[in-house]
Amino acid sequence: MVQFTFNDIAVGARLVEALVRQAASLRGMPITYGDLLTLARSLHPKDEVLGRAVQVGIGPKLQFVESFCAAHGHPNLACLAVNRGTMLPASVYRGDWEADKRAVADVDWRAADAQLAAYVDAMRAKVPPRYKPRKERPADVAWYAYFCSHRAACDKLTAEDKHEIINQMMAGLDPEAALVRVLAAKPEFGDAS
Repeated sequence: MVQFTFNDIAVGARLVEALVRQAASLRGMPITYGDLLTLARSLHPKDEVLGRAVQVGIGPKLQFVESFCAAHGHPNLACLAVNRGTMLPASVYRGDWEADKRAVADVDWRAADAQLAAYVDAMRAKVPPRYKPRKERPADVAWYAYFCSHRAACDKLTAEDKHEIINQMMAGLDPEAALVRVLAAKPEFGDAS
């Protein structure tokens, strides 16, 4: 399991809320990664962290959703988030997808809000001290310095990838760790997904 950053926790919590709405209103119908981010933004239009979220970075946020559900004995809400091209969850998804979708649709999610607030606080307390959040400009400057000295490693990055790298650096990751995380997520969650 990935070590969650403050960014993963903040966006992941918003995705829990959006997926609860999806499960309740559409009875467990899947939602694509991009549409899920759009739904979450419509529920929280003034959330700046959520507003910066991009699809390539959704993997750890869905892992947060999955860990929240597991910690509280709920079926895995993350099963509803799917790749646009395949209409299936990520390849790392484990479980019986059809059964999980039915289980998610049948749950009464009213208690989830109170559980989520406490879980978010507990997970924030577990973020390592070395993950020191920074503002956008210093993160952008640090990324540019890294990019200039590692152009070959960065040659296939898109604007969305760079955006997620900056998000991760703002959450406290160093440029190399942020790049590795984004490159690992690209095949599964990139903009074509």
